[in-house]
Amino acid sequence: MPTKARKTVVIAGEFPMHRGGTLLSPTIAYETWGKLNQRRDNAVLIFTGMSPSAHAASSPEDPTPGWWEEIIGPGRALDTRRYFVIVVNSLGSCFGSTGPASVDPRTGDIYRLTFPVLSLEDVARGGFEVIKHLGVNRLAATVGPSMGGMSALAFEILFPGISDGFVSMSSGARSLPFSIALRSTQREIIRKDPAWMGGNYPRDAQPLVGMRLARKLGMITYRSAEEWRLRFGRERAAVHTSTNGDPFGPVFEIENYLEHHAQKFTGQFDANCYLYLSRASDFFDVAEHGASVDAALGKVTVKRALIIGVKTDFLFPIHQQRELAEGLEAPGREVEFVELSSLQGHDSFLVDMDNYRPLLAKFFE
Repeated sequence: MPTKARKTVVIAGEFPMHRGGTLLSPTIAYETWGKLNQRRDNAVLIFTGMSPSAHAASSPEDPTPGWWEEIIGPGRALDTRRYFVIVVNSLGSCFGSTGPASVDPRTGDIYRLTFPVLSLEDVARGGFEVIKHLGVNRLAATVGPSMGGMSALAFEILFPGISDGFVSMSSGARSLPFSIALRSTQREIIRKDPAWMGGNYPRDAQPLVGMRLARKLGMITYRSAEEWRLRFGRERAAVHTSTNGDPFGPVFEIENYLEHHAQKFTGQFDANCYLYLSRASDFFDVAEHGASVDAALGKVTVKRALIIGVKTDFLFPIHQQRELAEGLEAPGREVEFVELSSLQGHDSFLVDMDNYRPLLAKFFE
């Protein structure tokens, strides 16, 4: 549900999309923490992963803990006594920003699959419109984990000279075959659910089975096999559905864990929004902005960069962060590449605070 912490900016007129088509007066939702200084140069712009909202941390306007609660706030790694922190909800999402679940002002109907093809460049431009609306002159840094790292990179290439710093976590310069194959399978699972109805499902009748199974598949790759082994082993579930007549229902605790979190997700996210953001992640390739990855990265103008990767990340393997860090190296630029051994895999940036807190605190000191 929307709260007082969620703010919006309406982009007046036609908004041209990167791969064709336009939106009329789209809305971008965002939340902020801290205050913009007199020079208007202490802002940090954060792009999210695929499924989170802009609610990254609690505030007096919304005391609910956010997805990066331990990182953003007074005295934390992103110290809001010093920085004006802005988190945007991606264009195409369903937490206040215009997306496939929104009403098309041209027709009065929900966009659904008439929404134009979405790219992470469009997400980046949405972020630019937010900082322009807020009167930001210069960014201390852009920050992004996972899909958000690619959106932040797109921002740096599309709007050079605005940011002093760049932080990318568990992300890369492009999507590679493994992650594309995974997301393609997730999208097919959703589209094969009869309740999807070719994308024309009622708002109150989402394709829940497809979303639940797609989420389960994603969650398996968000953590490492070693974490699953240490966390669950072969522990049997206290209650399993085989006692209710289903001989193939959950028997192991890992199965119950996946089911619980998948059920939790299905009530929060719109299926078409998920499909569009998933495909936008597949499309992203920084080489489209140059003759090669290195040529495109050469357009980035930040003074310093922090690239964090995790050895156990299936979705964005460590070589992708290494490629990004090496491609950003330039005379006079400070680039730090950190290779973590976190057990939590791709989701480490959300849970491994013992490693991430000091790294981010050092970068923003």
